[in-house]
Amino acid sequence: MRYFAGIDSGTQSTKVLIAEESGRVVGRGQAPHTMNEGLGVGHKEQHPSEWIEALKTAFAQAVKDAGVDAGAIAALGVSGQQHGFVPLDAEGNVIRPAKLWCDTSTAPEADAIMQACGGREAFQRHTGNALPAGFTASKILWLKQHEPENFARLTTVLLPHDYLNWWLTGEATMEWGDASGTGLLDVRNRTWCGTAIEAIDADLAAKLPPLRPSWEAAGKVREEAARALGLSRGVLVAAGGGDNMMGAIGTGSVSDGMVTVSLGTSGTVYACADKPVTDPQGEIAAFCDSTGKWLPLLCTMNVTVATELAKKLFGLKTAELNELAAAVPAGSDGLLLLPYFEGERVPNVPDGTGVWFGHNARTNTPGHFARAAMEGATLGLNYGFNRMKQLGIAPAEIRLTGGGSKSALWRQIVADVFNTPVVCCTEAEGAALGAALQARWAVERQASGDAGLGQLAEQWIVVDEATRCVPNAENAQCYAEAQKRHDALSLALRDSFAAHRASA
Repeated sequence: MRYFAGIDSGTQSTKVLIAEESGRVVGRGQAPHTMNEGLGVGHKEQHPSEWIEALKTAFAQAVKDAGVDAGAIAALGVSGQQHGFVPLDAEGNVIRPAKLWCDTSTAPEADAIMQACGGREAFQRHTGNALPAGFTASKILWLKQHEPENFARLTTVLLPHDYLNWWLTGEATMEWGDASGTGLLDVRNRTWCGTAIEAIDADLAAKLPPLRPSWEAAGKVREEAARALGLSRGVLVAAGGGDNMMGAIGTGSVSDGMVTVSLGTSGTVYACADKPVTDPQGEIAAFCDSTGKWLPLLCTMNVTVATELAKKLFGLKTAELNELAAAVPAGSDGLLLLPYFEGERVPNVPDGTGVWFGHNARTNTPGHFARAAMEGATLGLNYGFNRMKQLGIAPAEIRLTGGGSKSALWRQIVADVFNTPVVCCTEAEGAALGAALQARWAVERQASGDAGLGQLAEQWIVVDEATRCVPNAENAQCYAEAQKRHDALSLALRDSFAAHRASA
């Protein structure tokens, strides 16, 4: 029996699962990460060494849980949080902590890069995407402008999942999917964009790793990593990808029109497409996926961020939050949340803050705040989803994943707000499963050269019909009206957000 390991290195933790050839998950492990403390407003950083230690711990847990010999693992794949900037020096040492996807401190650098390319529209013509603060490109320019001594040492630019691949294999590479989230890739042609690169630094191109197709393996496990994890020498390491790309594979969004919604720390909506889907307004990212297709995607920075803050505000546990929220009607009696606690990417409001609107004697209850947190995060996602529909994405069903999808109430809210049926998969850890499935695909392609990912996905991905929710027509109408108020409030406060940031 061969086994395949999927590694998902996220913002909060690293998760590992081990699956049989059939896709049945037999072992799991998890280890936490911590954020660096004491940073300024908008700065979000972690040291990559934490990811390595968490990988070792979670991997050992998963092997023990599976009750198998790690030597029976035939291949592994890595999913990683997108957009993070891992700078390496000439000896392969990490120069400084990684600036993460949720770091909004580089908004001025993002604007400067686009202006150097002729403005946002011109930048989009070159790359297929606008450049929000979260993308990697702005972090590189930030390093050059704010820490020139560290920039002078910079030899290799990696993303978080690339760094784990580098530790596993000793090879620095990037695949198309995660690379498209740097802001430096021409996503239509899957090549580095010289114009965007030169807007940062004339010598940057030499510091970017070679691009590889997503179906080509990143390499084989090197001896030191094999010893640390108990693996056989020469185990194949798949290309891996960003967590959204791996989540698409792990939820079966590998054919045109399939849509996945993730309710995690951040929120994402993405769809598999056979051709690039570019947004002239720059709100929907025109990413490549990690299968050789494309992944139009929107990302909001505040989903379970909102519910976690509501729990902390009232001293609630998750079950209590759900119970109280369920007792409040759809629309929370007019209490509306703009959940921009970490700033926001879609809509592009990097200076945003959280805003509770409609707070009065009637809505001054923990239940109202709990439900409004779920609704506000979902309305924020639906703002972008409506834009995706304008670009031609029209799903008949949504695959729901992420921590928030474990709540039956939140699943129903998503169905009602999106006015589309939703269902979860039997495996909740879509990104980790997608990484394991990609590893299986890499092995099959190496053996036969033409293995189909779609057929493997049909075998591995099973929906959980007990989680299916269909829209409630009355609630859907309530939320359609709430969406209008949500969008108008967001637009009305943009200048106030910027002024508040300037005075903070």
